[in-house]
Amino acid sequence: MITLCGFAVSNYFNIVKQVLLEKQIPYTEERVMTRSQDEAVLAASPLGKIPFIRTPQGPLCETAVILDYLEAQFPAHPLVPADAFAAAKVRELCTFINLHLELVARDLYPAVFFGGSVSDEQKEKTRKQLVRNIEAFKRLVKFAPYVGGHSFTLADCVAFSNLPLVGMASKAAYGEDLLLAAGVDYKPYMKLVGERASSQQVVAERKAEMMRPKD
Repeated sequence: MITLCGFAVSNYFNIVKQVLLEKQIPYTEERVMTRSQDEAVLAASPLGKIPFIRTPQGPLCETAVILDYLEAQFPAHPLVPADAFAAAKVRELCTFINLHLELVARDLYPAVFFGGSVSDEQKEKTRKQLVRNIEAFKRLVKFAPYVGGHSFTLADCVAFSNLPLVGMASKAAYGEDLLLAAGVDYKPYMKLVGERASSQQVVAERKAEMMRPKD
């Protein structure tokens, strides 16, 4: 049995959860907050990052590693094509969305989501990088109807959790959703993917976590 560790506000936790649901892998959850210094957590995720999983063979951390393990260990209901090049293109999209969109937008999160602040210099630097990277993203994304083409893949689990954050963060920081401003109309795509049972469960459990009283 797989144990998914983290909490449901985390977008990367939700990416892994959606993969587990889509692949119909039995799992349980263990609520762990990010940057925990508990020794049991550090033994599984040395930086205290979430998500991580516990498997019968031992723990695994880092989202990309976890996703590759799940695809290899549980080949039923594949989310990556069998063809090597097609599989690489799916992982290319995953990497691009994670590193060149979400991770860049993350610099805005302290001010946008957590009541902190971001300097004007940092905001401008992040804006320029996002604008450039979104233009590059347009060369990769298909929305036909899924991000990589006609089939729902691992890249859609990544996109469903991460594209809205890029949009919301840029809207709050700059007064416009930089994805939409660049012509990346991801809203119909989000509606389509949002109709999947896995998406509905992820969204419902994220909302429930956000309503949870603070410990």
